[in-house]
Amino acid sequence: MHFGVFDLFKIGVGPSSSHTVGPMKAAKIFVERCLADGASVARLKTELYGSLALTGLGHGTDTAVLLGLEGSDPAKIDPDTIPDRLARIRSEKTLKLANGREIAFEEKADLDFRGDVRLPFHSNAMKFFAYDPHGDVVREEIWYSIGGGFVIDEHEAGRNSAADVKEGEPFPFNSAAELLEIGEREGLSIHRIMLANERTFLPEDTIRAGIEGLWRAMEDCIDRGLTEDGVLPGGLGVKRRAPKMHRDILANPVSPEEDPLAPMDWINLWAMAVNEENAAGGRVVTAPTNGAAGIIPAVARYFDKYHRDPDDEEALQRFFLTAAAIGSLYKKNASISGAEAGCQGEVGVACSMAAAALAAAMGANNHQIEDAAEIGMEHNLGLTCDPVGGLVQIPCIERNAIGAIKAIDAARLALRATSADMKVSLDQVIETMRQTGEDMQEKYKETSKGGLAVNVVYC
Repeated sequence: MHFGVFDLFKIGVGPSSSHTVGPMKAAKIFVERCLADGASVARLKTELYGSLALTGLGHGTDTAVLLGLEGSDPAKIDPDTIPDRLARIRSEKTLKLANGREIAFEEKADLDFRGDVRLPFHSNAMKFFAYDPHGDVVREEIWYSIGGGFVIDEHEAGRNSAADVKEGEPFPFNSAAELLEIGEREGLSIHRIMLANERTFLPEDTIRAGIEGLWRAMEDCIDRGLTEDGVLPGGLGVKRRAPKMHRDILANPVSPEEDPLAPMDWINLWAMAVNEENAAGGRVVTAPTNGAAGIIPAVARYFDKYHRDPDDEEALQRFFLTAAAIGSLYKKNASISGAEAGCQGEVGVACSMAAAALAAAMGANNHQIEDAAEIGMEHNLGLTCDPVGGLVQIPCIERNAIGAIKAIDAARLALRATSADMKVSLDQVIETMRQTGEDMQEKYKETSKGGLAVNVVYC
């Protein structure tokens, strides 16, 4: 099973890949299926379960479902149009389906939050119902948002695979050990292995252009986050900090000679800028989730600004292809879902991906890249997902800044290491992460029922 760079990195909207992007996609597909069947749809109802229900209001799940039912695509929707569209749906109490038909919609009756129910397969579950003019159900489906914007329906869950499984790549790998063995056998770096696999499904020019597009989208997100002042939505009263930090740094510049740690201020700033944009519902790149979307862009910009050789046109390609290779191992063998594994599955995975990517971009060998990824996760094991007020704000925004710094440190440690120094494998730490996620109490997995979410008082 191949998970590629454009599976792990997707352009979407905030604040959550699992609670916003995923439900929007699932709702859109459900209605498309109804219309393709020729069903006469007069009413649509959605039930949300588990984590989707418990933190859905803070994560924009209600918004996502409404827009998805109207046919919106998270990769294409203009975030600036969302408030007016929601106001129209709620004032007129109607949904405009993709075929142009309008149907009545009563939000209190047709969008039901069932936080007391957790379906067995995954905490992020939803059920859609379509009714005909007589009130009879013409279609119903259960869908799961399994992290990183990936969604599957109940039939795909039964097969434990997604409908759009990609196979046939020349160098399939399901573990880091297999990835390293391929590299040694074929004389290929990790990013070259990934590129060869990607070429099975897309032309190389398309892959390269797509990666450039992802990087531009990340840079745009950083830059927007540096300029947009204000208070983040949701009721916590969290002010955007990145714009003021940016102004302060520019007004009081400090060179690395004066303060060797001055670059850390920029890294923190870039990561927080992205996650403040995400918390505001802006356009972000899922990397591999929205809650952890600031880490990889911050580390990539750090490399681009402080280390990249201007003549090295392959550097960012190495960065993103390597990150995707590592991210695919977590997707295949553990989880990238905070509702399933806690924040180790989001910030931890992003830190691991970023560490490996930075090491690769700076010329590390395959074993050093694996070591960087291992270090990045080892020191995030057990990290809980406990969003205050069910919002992707506290502790998520600062946590991305810390995760970016950790990733850089992990890469630097790995670049100084030799094979003799590497005692813990990436496969071992991924399996440990999986087991830790299974053992973690449910209240620490994106439910806002434990941790900071119950110890930080808010009004």
